[in-house]
Amino acid sequence: MARDAVTGILLIGGVSRRFGSPKALARLDGETLAERCWRLLGEAFEERLALGKIADELQLPFPILDDGSSVRAPIAGIVAGLRAARHDICVFLPVDCPFLSPKSLQRLAAAAPAKVPTGPLPAAYVRAILPLLERKLATGNFTLRDVEAAVLNISAGELVNINTVADLKRASAASP
Repeated sequence: MARDAVTGILLIGGVSRRFGSPKALARLDGETLAERCWRLLGEAFEERLALGKIADELQLPFPILDDGSSVRAPIAGIVAGLRAARHDICVFLPVDCPFLSPKSLQRLAAAAPAKVPTGPLPAAYVRAILPLLERKLATGNFTLRDVEAAVLNISAGELVNINTVADLKRASAASP
Protein backbone atom coordinates (compact mmCIF):
# COMPACT_ATOMS: atom_id res chain seq x y z
CA MET A 1 0.00 0.00 0.00
CA ALA A 2 1.50 3.32 -1.04
CA ARG A 3 2.20 5.97 1.64
CA ASP A 4 0.19 8.50 -0.33
CA ALA A 5 -2.95 6.33 -0.63
CA VAL A 6 -3.75 6.08 3.09
CA THR A 7 -4.71 8.54 5.82
CA GLY A 8 -3.21 7.94 9.24
CA ILE A 9 -5.55 9.08 12.01
CA LEU A 10 -4.55 9.69 15.60
CA LEU A 11 -7.40 9.30 18.07
CA ILE A 12 -7.08 11.64 21.06
CA GLY A 13 -10.47 11.47 22.65
CA GLY A 14 -10.46 9.70 25.97
CA VAL A 15 -10.93 11.40 29.31
CA SER A 16 -7.97 9.48 30.77
CA ARG A 17 -9.80 8.60 34.01
CA ARG A 18 -7.45 5.73 34.84
CA PHE A 19 -4.42 7.82 33.95
CA GLY A 20 -5.44 10.85 36.02
CA SER A 21 -4.42 13.49 33.44
CA PRO A 22 -4.54 13.71 29.64
CA LYS A 23 -2.60 10.70 28.33
CA ALA A 24 -1.82 12.62 25.16
CA LEU A 25 0.51 14.86 27.19
CA ALA A 26 2.28 12.07 29.10
CA ARG A 27 5.97 11.88 28.20
CA LEU A 28 7.79 8.80 26.93
CA ASP A 29 11.41 9.03 25.79
CA GLY A 30 11.30 12.81 25.51
CA GLU A 31 8.05 13.02 23.52
CA THR A 32 4.43 13.23 24.55
CA LEU A 33 2.42 10.16 23.63
CA ALA A 34 0.55 12.32 21.11
CA GLU A 35 3.77 13.60 19.50
CA ARG A 36 5.19 10.08 19.33
CA CYS A 37 2.07 8.59 17.70
CA TRP A 38 1.83 11.58 15.33
CA ARG A 39 5.46 11.00 14.29
CA LEU A 40 4.87 7.28 13.71
CA LEU A 41 1.83 8.00 11.53
CA GLY A 42 3.90 10.53 9.57
CA GLU A 43 6.61 7.95 8.97
CA ALA A 44 3.98 5.57 7.60
CA PHE A 45 1.65 7.87 5.64
CA GLU A 46 1.69 11.25 3.91
CA GLU A 47 -1.72 12.41 5.16
CA ARG A 48 -2.33 12.53 8.91
CA LEU A 49 -5.24 13.79 10.96
CA ALA A 50 -5.72 13.99 14.72
CA LEU A 51 -9.24 13.76 16.12
CA GLY A 52 -10.57 14.18 19.60
CA LYS A 53 -12.77 16.03 22.03
CA ILE A 54 -10.18 17.88 24.02
CA ALA A 55 -8.57 19.99 21.31
CA ASP A 56 -8.84 23.22 23.30
CA GLU A 57 -7.23 21.69 26.38
CA LEU A 58 -4.09 20.34 24.72
CA GLN A 59 -1.09 22.29 23.56
CA LEU A 60 0.34 20.11 20.79
CA PRO A 61 2.40 21.01 17.73
CA PHE A 62 -0.30 19.82 15.34
CA PRO A 63 -4.03 20.58 14.96
CA ILE A 64 -6.66 18.39 16.57
CA LEU A 65 -10.04 18.25 14.85
CA ASP A 66 -13.10 17.90 17.06
CA ASP A 67 -14.91 14.68 16.24
CA GLY A 68 -18.25 16.50 16.42
CA SER A 69 -19.91 13.96 18.69
CA SER A 70 -20.84 13.92 22.36
CA VAL A 71 -20.21 10.15 22.38
CA ARG A 72 -17.05 9.16 24.24
CA ALA A 73 -16.16 6.02 22.32
CA PRO A 74 -13.63 5.28 19.57
CA ILE A 75 -16.41 4.86 17.01
CA ALA A 76 -17.03 8.65 17.13
CA GLY A 77 -13.43 9.38 16.11
CA ILE A 78 -13.47 6.69 13.44
CA VAL A 79 -16.66 8.08 11.86
CA ALA A 80 -15.25 11.62 11.94
CA GLY A 81 -11.92 10.41 10.55
CA LEU A 82 -13.48 8.53 7.65
CA ARG A 83 -15.54 11.62 6.83
CA ALA A 84 -12.54 13.99 6.96
CA ALA A 85 -9.88 11.87 5.24
CA ARG A 86 -8.88 12.36 1.62
CA HIS A 87 -8.25 8.65 1.14
CA ASP A 88 -10.56 5.64 1.18
CA ILE A 89 -8.27 3.70 3.53
CA CYS A 90 -7.64 5.05 7.02
CA VAL A 91 -5.44 3.61 9.75
CA PHE A 92 -6.56 4.55 13.26
CA LEU A 93 -4.01 4.73 16.06
CA PRO A 94 -5.13 5.55 19.61
CA VAL A 95 -2.82 7.90 21.50
CA ASP A 96 -2.15 5.24 24.12
CA CYS A 97 -0.51 2.81 21.66
CA PRO A 98 2.90 4.43 21.16
CA PHE A 99 4.91 1.38 20.07
CA LEU A 100 3.31 0.40 16.78
CA SER A 101 5.94 0.60 14.06
CA PRO A 102 5.39 2.43 10.78
CA LYS A 103 5.78 -0.95 9.04
CA SER A 104 2.96 -2.46 11.13
CA LEU A 105 0.77 0.58 10.45
CA GLN A 106 1.37 0.03 6.73
CA ARG A 107 0.58 -3.69 7.10
CA LEU A 108 -2.76 -2.74 8.66
CA ALA A 109 -3.48 -0.45 5.71
CA ALA A 110 -2.63 -3.16 3.20
CA ALA A 111 -5.01 -5.60 4.92
CA ALA A 112 -7.89 -3.10 5.39
CA PRO A 113 -10.35 -3.60 6.85
CA ALA A 114 -8.10 -5.01 9.56
CA LYS A 115 -7.62 -4.93 13.30
CA VAL A 116 -5.28 -6.42 15.86
CA PRO A 117 -6.14 -9.48 17.99
CA THR A 118 -6.07 -7.52 21.27
CA GLY A 119 -9.04 -5.31 20.52
CA PRO A 120 -10.80 -3.08 18.08
CA LEU A 121 -7.86 -0.65 17.84
CA PRO A 122 -5.41 -0.02 16.27
CA ALA A 123 -7.24 -0.78 13.03
CA ALA A 124 -7.63 0.08 9.37
CA TYR A 125 -11.03 0.82 7.91
CA VAL A 126 -12.24 1.67 4.43
CA ARG A 127 -14.63 4.52 3.70
CA ALA A 128 -17.23 2.02 2.41
CA ILE A 129 -17.90 1.01 6.03
CA LEU A 130 -18.92 4.56 6.98
CA PRO A 131 -22.73 4.07 6.57
CA LEU A 132 -22.63 1.04 8.90
CA LEU A 133 -20.60 2.91 11.52
CA GLU A 134 -22.85 5.98 11.24
CA ARG A 135 -25.92 3.76 11.87
CA LYS A 136 -24.23 2.13 14.87
CA LEU A 137 -23.31 5.53 16.29
CA ALA A 138 -26.82 6.93 15.73
CA THR A 139 -28.47 3.95 17.43
CA GLY A 140 -26.14 3.90 20.44
CA ASN A 141 -24.29 0.74 19.43
CA PHE A 142 -20.72 1.89 20.05
CA THR A 143 -18.89 -1.43 19.86
CA LEU A 144 -16.40 -2.07 17.09
CA ARG A 145 -15.77 -5.69 18.01
CA ASP A 146 -18.57 -6.90 15.74
CA VAL A 147 -17.35 -4.95 12.70
CA GLU A 148 -16.00 -7.41 10.17
CA ALA A 149 -12.27 -7.05 9.66
CA ALA A 150 -9.26 -9.26 9.12
CA VAL A 151 -7.20 -9.90 12.22
CA LEU A 152 -3.57 -8.99 11.67
CA ASN A 153 -1.00 -10.47 14.01
CA ILE A 154 1.42 -7.87 15.34
CA SER A 155 3.99 -8.45 18.06
CA ALA A 156 2.73 -8.01 21.61
CA GLY A 157 5.47 -5.46 22.29
CA GLU A 158 4.03 -3.15 19.63
CA LEU A 159 0.55 -3.43 21.10
CA VAL A 160 1.44 -2.28 24.62
CA ASN A 161 -1.33 0.04 25.75
CA ILE A 162 -0.69 2.92 28.17
CA ASN A 163 -3.77 3.24 30.38
CA THR A 164 -2.25 4.11 33.75
CA VAL A 165 0.79 5.92 35.12
CA ALA A 166 2.14 2.49 36.14
CA ASP A 167 1.82 1.35 32.49
CA LEU A 168 3.81 4.41 31.42
CA LYS A 169 6.53 3.70 34.01
CA ARG A 170 6.81 0.08 32.84
CA ALA A 171 6.97 1.20 29.21
CA SER A 172 9.62 3.81 30.01
CA ALA A 173 11.73 1.24 31.85
CA ALA A 174 11.46 -1.25 28.98
CA SER A 175 12.13 1.32 26.26
CA PRO A 176 15.64 1.20 24.76
